[in-house]
Amino acid sequence: MGKLFIDTKHLIKICGAFVLVFLTFSAAVTDTIPDFKKYEAGTERKKEFFNYLLPLINNHNASILKARNKISEWSQHPNSLGWFDHFQLENFLETYQLGNFNINNENDWATLLRRVDVIPASLALAQAANESGWGTSRFAREGNNYFGQWCYKKDCGMVPKGRGTGDVHEVAIFNSPSDSVASYLRNLNSHKAYKTLREIRVIMREEEQPIRGAELVKGLRKYSQRGQDYIIELRSIIRHNNLQKYDYNYNIREHDEITAVKD
Repeated sequence: MGKLFIDTKHLIKICGAFVLVFLTFSAAVTDTIPDFKKYEAGTERKKEFFNYLLPLINNHNASILKARNKISEWSQHPNSLGWFDHFQLENFLETYQLGNFNINNENDWATLLRRVDVIPASLALAQAANESGWGTSRFAREGNNYFGQWCYKKDCGMVPKGRGTGDVHEVAIFNSPSDSVASYLRNLNSHKAYKTLREIRVIMREEEQPIRGAELVKGLRKYSQRGQDYIIELRSIIRHNNLQKYDYNYNIREHDEITAVKD
């Protein structure tokens, strides 16, 4: 990270950790997870699935948007950051897997902003529906994993029944569906496999277009071994369930109201 941190780095991390623990504890809420299997397959199950997942996705996107606006402000006066700003920035860099960051390098700030950005609800809902069988899969019910995310350490999750000989991956287990959403968003925003998705999003922002899932889906070819067929299926889910109505205008500032995009 170059000269971002000085001799007070460890003090900053300790003080910031206490603050974040307090904020996290204060924001904790009881999460009652529906049993989607009890709803009839089709319209009823889909309604309950969307009603449950949408607020989780929107809440995480709101947090990302707030962080993005903060980072944008920091980039305008990088040498005026306070100790807690430095702590937050370090956490953003770790979360979005960006090393060798120099606060005086405009390109580094631009790279960070490309990663700290929203994933439209239509895309997240379509992938959750596809990967979890509308919340009924074993991995969703037993591991709160709604996006088919893998992990690679022994006993880090659940072993899929169809895992090939020599494969070591497992399906990750999360403490809550909200944690699954957060991990999914971080994955798309940081993994090199989804660089194309982020590049598409940058162009949309430069052209001041609404960030739509139907466009970003083109950057998910590497999410599934099915490649283009997977993309076609996601587009079909978005279209047939009118999920584009859940996409919002994210070309806004922190204090502006988030409003739905008009079709």
